[in-house]
Amino acid sequence: MGYLGGLIFFTLTFTSVVHAQTHYFQGKTVRLIVSSTAGSNYDLYGRLVAQHIGKHIPGKPEVVVQNMPGAGNIIGANYLYSVAKPDGLTFGTMNAALYLNQLGGNKDVQFDWSKYIYIGSPDRSEDLMYLRSDATFKSIADVRKATDGPKCGSTGTGTTSHFLPTLLNDGIGTKFNVVTGYPGGPEIDLAVERNEVQCRAFTIAGWFTGDNYANWRKTSFVRVVVQTHRKRDPRLAEVPTVYELLDEFKAPETIKKLASLLIASNSFGRPYVLPPATPPEQVKILRSAFMKTLSDPELLADAKKRRIDIEYTSGEELERLAKEVITKDTEVIERMRKLMGK
Repeated sequence: MGYLGGLIFFTLTFTSVVHAQTHYFQGKTVRLIVSSTAGSNYDLYGRLVAQHIGKHIPGKPEVVVQNMPGAGNIIGANYLYSVAKPDGLTFGTMNAALYLNQLGGNKDVQFDWSKYIYIGSPDRSEDLMYLRSDATFKSIADVRKATDGPKCGSTGTGTTSHFLPTLLNDGIGTKFNVVTGYPGGPEIDLAVERNEVQCRAFTIAGWFTGDNYANWRKTSFVRVVVQTHRKRDPRLAEVPTVYELLDEFKAPETIKKLASLLIASNSFGRPYVLPPATPPEQVKILRSAFMKTLSDPELLADAKKRRIDIEYTSGEELERLAKEVITKDTEVIERMRKLMGK
């Protein structure tokens, strides 16, 4: 064919592929499903991504956010897995710990965590639990000694707000009472302000985001009593880690294995997924657009203003992690089902 002929062929082929991609998304609307309520940290990240990702998708489609809360994010997760069309025009985000519901045998689960198509995550954060400062319990040790411990708000099983207090109950004998059914994090925080519940577990990144928590820290309205880092976060240097507590109170090895499996959810950050069977060419486009979005100077500037941490994880990395966490360790799974009330 010769050098010139090969160059012309490559140019025409590349141009036709780009044109086809542009034609597919051009003039269309892409939906970003957020499986929690408006105002939650997942929602804040989702709206930030939606605001900027459209310009990085060929054809520059409109991107809109649709909140689909309920059942601790399971409603949105089920929708993304089995209802949404696998056409590249719907993707979404949900709680990173939802695979625990699958392992725990939750009958509401209609997804296989290892079969989502992962786009990536904009955040990677460990977790913490805060407790109202005016509660009679000043530490985790106090909650162990209690006859009737504090109430912790939760959206549902298989979420950080559920698994962290129940892990501590099972592993070291704390007496947290988990109250499930809240639509999202903002509703739990409001319940804490009303003293309906006294504690909540969620991400460290979320704790350092926004004005509400900044005011709580300033007024010492709540105190952080535990974190899930292997080593203490420098910003929470006085707060013990789960692993320190498990060692201090001599938790059994099965509990330590379970803790590692539960806390692996932190590596997923805030996962963004596509339905299974989404065509590979559209997966490639959206993964690339997501990566470019999270390094976009305009997004980073917006994130800084909103005190939102950005730490990109690729879809390929999340895909590998998703296969790893679907364990076949029957002893650990049995302990998890007990922890989740199954």
